Amino acid sequence: MLKIWGRLTSINVRKVVFTAQELQLPFERVDAGLQFGVVRSPEYLAKNPNALVPTLEDGDLRLWESNVIVRYLCAKHSPGVLYPLDLPRRFDAERWMDWQQTTLSPAGRNGFIQWFRTPAAQRSMDLIAQSTSATEALMAMLDDHLARQPFMSGDRFTMADIPIACELHRWQALPQPRPERRHLKRWYDAIDARPAARGVFDLALS
Repeated sequence: MLKIWGRLTSINVRKVVFTAQELQLPFERVDAGLQFGVVRSPEYLAKNPNALVPTLEDGDLRLWESNVIVRYLCAKHSPGVLYPLDLPRRFDAERWMDWQQTTLSPAGRNGFIQWFRTPAAQRSMDLIAQSTSATEALMAMLDDHLARQPFMSGDRFTMADIPIACELHRWQALPQPRPERRHLKRWYDAIDARPAARGVFDLALS
C-alpha cells in the first residue's frame, strides 16, 4: 500500500492525494508538517532531506516533490490516459505542471501567506495587491487557454490538470474579490465534480 506523508491542508499533499484517489489506489496518509511536526525527525529526514511534505513511499521507493509524485503515479497506473504516451502531448502536460510550480504558485504565494498565515494586524495589503495583480494576469491566460480546449492538455483530463486545479482551489479560498472567468470556472467545476476531489477540495486551508 502507498504511504503518503503530509498534512492535507498542504497544496502539495493535496495534489498527491487527489491523484491517488483519481487512480483509486489504496493509501495510508500520515499527518506531517506545521503543527504535526515529524518532518525534522531523523526518520523523516532519511526519507526526505528537505524536511518538507509530501513524501511518497511505494515499496522500497521514496519520492519527494509533489509534481514528480503525480507524474510517477500516473505513469505507473495510467499510461496513455492520465500520463500521455504521445511525446508532444506528454511534454505539453509536463510544461503546464512545471508552470504551476515555477510561475503560478510563486505569484499567489504572498497572497496566501498574508491571508492565512499572517495575523491581521501584521498583514501587508501591498503584498496582497502585488500577488493579486500577478496571479490574476495568469488566471486570465488560463481562461484564454481553456476557451480553446476542455482541459489543460487537450480534450481529456490528464496529470496536467491536477496541480493547476489544486492551485486554483487555494487561490479561490482567499477572502477577496476576483473577476469571473467563464472558461476557467467551467474547467474547475468539472474537476471539482470528480470523485477524487472529495476530501481534497472540501477541506479548509491553513
